[in-house]
Amino acid sequence: MNRNRIKTILNNAAGKNICVIGDIMLDRYLLGDVKRISPEAPVQVFNIKKSEPKLGGAANVCLNIKALGANPIIIGVGGYDNDFEELEYIFSQLKIETSGLIKDSKRLTTSKTRIIADSHHLLRIDSETVDPVDSDMEKKIFQFLQKNSGKFEFIVVQDYNKGVLTKNIIKGLTRFSRENSKKILVDPKFENFFEYKNVFLFKPNKKEIEDAFGIKVKSESDMEKLGRRLIKQIKCKNLVLTLGEKGMLFFEKPDGKLKIDIMKTKARKVADVSGAGDTVISTIAVALAGNATTREAVELANIAAGLVVEEVGIVPIEKERLINY
Repeated sequence: MNRNRIKTILNNAAGKNICVIGDIMLDRYLLGDVKRISPEAPVQVFNIKKSEPKLGGAANVCLNIKALGANPIIIGVGGYDNDFEELEYIFSQLKIETSGLIKDSKRLTTSKTRIIADSHHLLRIDSETVDPVDSDMEKKIFQFLQKNSGKFEFIVVQDYNKGVLTKNIIKGLTRFSRENSKKILVDPKFENFFEYKNVFLFKPNKKEIEDAFGIKVKSESDMEKLGRRLIKQIKCKNLVLTLGEKGMLFFEKPDGKLKIDIMKTKARKVADVSGAGDTVISTIAVALAGNATTREAVELANIAAGLVVEEVGIVPIEKERLINY
């Protein structure tokens, strides 16, 4: 794919709506230093210098979609707490519409607070409710989907096993996509791995597919075999297996016959693979919204992932940076 084609795809996607449904999170980074031990107990005293709130989980996928020029429509569930309000504020600053964010009095908003001193990760504090959402929340989610069904063609499902994507939601999404001609792109986790049947694109990473089948992959041919098994089991149209610093495997059936390609990473150096999965699913969705073929979308996502793993920390891929690369 040349630069002009990439530019055309991203320009076509500009302003297009992409629905994102899943587990929203607030990632908070407390940055500071440690210079003494507490006199109260044999523990370090952490002195906060800076607090950085960032979008995580499905919210980070929205950030990536926005950075590439498209418009995310987020559907998620949180609690009546400060973390939810902070998420809403960040979304508003990014001009991302939040009417699909639903508050539940029985839940905490998922947040992960990382305490970092002099680039050393000292501690992570999690606050969350991971029980499946109840039938009332499921009903509200589908009401929002139906109300906004004419606004988007693609649905990105971002599952972190935090309770929003119940079996009922997954089955309902499949039915909704079939009845309304929507394409579902799934970034799965362990618990619901095999529930996503007949989706347009399924994107697990190496660990997730190993955990799902209980098999440790030792070679590229082993991974291909697992990919073939997975396609037969869930009947997805396209399968993308992300392999970290080794790139990704792409399975498709352009003419009815299964075709498998290995796409080597485009990274010149691998500093941090955190968030690369979010980048991949976001870039694929945006490229498809820009009228790219599935192969072009996956190729572009591989380039984008190669750029973000060169950075330390979770960073979105910017549209202009991708075009210029």
